[in-house]
Parts: sequence; structure tokens; C-alpha cells
Amino acid sequence: MNNENTALAQDERLRSFEEYVGEGKAIEPRDWMPEGYRSHLIRQISQHAHSEVIGMQPEGNWITRAPSIRAKQILLAKIQDEGGHGLYLYSAAETLGISREEMLEQLQTGKAKYSNIFNYPSLTWADIGAIGWLVDGAAIVNQVSLQRTSYGPYSRAMVRICKEESFHQRQGYEIMANMMKGTPEQREMAQDAMNRWWWPSLMMFGPHDGDSPHSADAFRWKIKRHSNDELRQKFIDKTVQQAEVIGLTIPDADLKWNEETGHYDHGEINWDEFYRVIKGNGPLNKQRIAHHIKAHEEGAWVREAAQAYKQKQAQKYN
Repeated sequence: MNNENTALAQDERLRSFEEYVGEGKAIEPRDWMPEGYRSHLIRQISQHAHSEVIGMQPEGNWITRAPSIRAKQILLAKIQDEGGHGLYLYSAAETLGISREEMLEQLQTGKAKYSNIFNYPSLTWADIGAIGWLVDGAAIVNQVSLQRTSYGPYSRAMVRICKEESFHQRQGYEIMANMMKGTPEQREMAQDAMNRWWWPSLMMFGPHDGDSPHSADAFRWKIKRHSNDELRQKFIDKTVQQAEVIGLTIPDADLKWNEETGHYDHGEINWDEFYRVIKGNGPLNKQRIAHHIKAHEEGAWVREAAQAYKQKQAQKYN
């Protein structure tokens, strides 16, 4: 087949693929897919997995200092869930032909990104509430739409993840609500956490879609169903009302209800800060990666033992 015929065959395959996903049908690992679709998914799913795993660190900081046994048990279960989410997502990405080792190498060398939010410090117990309520709340808004993403393994992973994230969000909101019923010092601590985590939580949805070079393909291939700004607005509308119920103030002087649009207007996000953090210059970027590398190296013996056991079992039955 000459080059012209090859190109025509590729174009026909692409048209068939886009018609298929346009009908809302799921793509599975053995199905043909354009290389751009595959590379987009690898980048997105691996970054999602990295975010889940790195996101364990700011919460793990408070396991030994939780204010009660109940709080410690809930926090431990939450952190364990996040590790599981990373496992589901790494497994989904592996179906696209990339290895776990390659994904981890990309994370540890800075080639792959993770959510900017996890490069901020958790300074007080109220931060654990803010992370659960705001950070996981923002994640849920984004991830609910991903349950309908066009790649089957990613979509199915998100169903399980969203169910668990809903518990995390309620756990965080409970912490903040209880603190707002407490002493003046506790209420001040809760408001301080709100002030520090609100804007980074809005940044989690990413830049305006017109500023992203990948958005057009993501929409065309049904990887993405809603724009970053749509999802961000949905999160704001829901969270402002939740904050009012427990007496917290949103740290945005421009926030106001718009009768015409039926949504809250809000202030401008500091995109310079956003890009500075995702480029590796956030408060704790270097510490987060260094901790991940250390834990990975110290866990090498576990992986080696598991591999040796796997080989022994294979020999046993061959």
C-alpha cells in the first residue's frame, strides 16, 4: 500500500473512531484509537493518579496529631482510599501501553505534573477539614463528569472513586462545621484554613479552556464533557451555600449572586500563582517529590519480594 492509500485508510479510521465516540460509545483497550487520543489519556490519567498519591502527603502529616481516635481512624481510612484511587488510575493508564515504572519515573523527574493544590502546606487540623471539603469537593465536581468519559477503563475507575470521594467531602465538612461550633480560637482556625485553601481549590479546575492547547481534542473525543469554567462555577455555586450554613466567609470581596445568570460572580483567579506552582515553584513542590522518591526507594524490597513470589508461583505451576 502506497503512502497515499495509507493516509486515506488512516483518515477513514479516524472518521469512524470519531463517529463512534460521538455516539457516546466507550473505547476499550483493544480498540483502534488515534495516537493523539492515546497520548492525551496517558497524560491525563497518569497526572490524575500522581495527584491521588501525592495528595496523601498533606493529610499524612496529621495522622499522629488527630484530635481523637475517631478522627484518626477516619483520616487513616481516607488516606488509604487515596492510595487505592492511585492504584485504579495507574492500572487504567497501563491499559494504554505505558508501564507503571515509566509513569513513576516521569513523576519523580518532573516530566509529569500533578494537581497544584497538593503543593500547599497543611498547617492546622482545620486544613484537614478544608482539604476534605474544598479539595475533594472540587475533585468530585470534576470527576462526576469523568464517569462518562469515552475511555472505558477510566470511566469505570471514576465510578468507584466518586463514591469514596463523596465520603471524604462529608468528612471534611464535618470537621469544619464542628470547629465553627467551638471556641473563638477554633472558629478563627477554620476561617484561616478557608482563606488559604479557597483560591487554590478554584485553580484545581485548570485554566480557561481557551488557554489550554488540549481542550479541543478532549471535547471532540468525549474525554471531556464540560469546560473548566463550567465545572468551577458549579463548585462555587454549591460551596458558597455550604459555607453560609456553618458561618464561614468566602475570601472573595467580588463574590455576589447574579440574578440574571443564576450563578455567583466571583473575583479573578491569580493565574500567575497557578502557573508558578505547576512549574515546580510552589511552597512544597520539592519536598513532595523528595518524600515520594524516599518512600519509593525504601519500598523497593516489597516490590522485589512480590516479584520473587510471583516468579516462584509461576515455576510451581509450569
